Amino acid sequence: MAHAAEPDRRIAFTIDDLPWQRLGERSESELDAQHARLIAALKRADMPVVGFVNEGKLEVHGQVQPARVQMLRDWLDAGFELGNHTYSHVSMHAVPLGEYEQDILRGEVILRPLLAENGQTLRWFRHPYLQAGRSPEARAELAAFLRQHDYRIAPVTVDNAEWIWAFAYDQVRDTETDPAAREARLRQLRRGYVPYMLNKLDYYEQRSQELLGRLPAQVWLMHANALNADTVEELVAATRRRGYRFITLETAMEDPAYLRPEGYNGGAGISWVQRWAMAEKMPKSFYQGEPVVPAWVMKLAGQESE
Repeated sequence: MAHAAEPDRRIAFTIDDLPWQRLGERSESELDAQHARLIAALKRADMPVVGFVNEGKLEVHGQVQPARVQMLRDWLDAGFELGNHTYSHVSMHAVPLGEYEQDILRGEVILRPLLAENGQTLRWFRHPYLQAGRSPEARAELAAFLRQHDYRIAPVTVDNAEWIWAFAYDQVRDTETDPAAREARLRQLRRGYVPYMLNKLDYYEQRSQELLGRLPAQVWLMHANALNADTVEELVAATRRRGYRFITLETAMEDPAYLRPEGYNGGAGISWVQRWAMAEKMPKSFYQGEPVVPAWVMKLAGQESE
């Protein structure tokens, strides 16, 4: 009896908010240590990575900090690529388009020459908050601007609320004074986080299959933070056990799924799988069942909604 072929599970790994998420809340020594842990863990994971930079985070009181620029060099030295995530992590829906475009250009002042030093060109852009425009016209106008400046948009198909888990992780690290209680709660977060992320991956795999009749090359979104420094190797290993191969973002974008029209004109940042589904007028049932962050993690993170 013939068996159906296994789906071709491929995924590109991307990390936002470089050089570090919530950078101003960390001491320099802690920042250095956690950054080194994340870079080392990603190198051991042995996969392509694109990191998206907010150049505003390179400055303190308007002065560029060489140590923070060095953090970006560390990404390049590790063999990873860097993209533009705007200067100030501004929402496309909060400012006029012209102002948003200027924030993109301001976000490449250091990045372009830094990549050139490494024999690379700046080619990737990702919208902060995944807010990509409330109308087809706004999306088209931004796309034309990005093409003019030699950018390609980096979509996200496997979306998640990883940032909430990371906020909770930092909250415990910053406020729990009892060492045993601190480690127990951090361990609890790590043990919950990896299954949560895998459940999200499964959800978007199933929805992709339902929408397209096949699996596209996926794009995963995460952030530069202590939680990922401590868990990314385990998460990557578990993803590989599910049959996934890690591919470059460039290879992922060759999938014809990324030529599909978007049908979302709202204000949230959602997966491109859901945007494609809206263009196809998929029923409400299509969007149901997405895994959510547990209430205890929301409370720890001080968040009321995802």
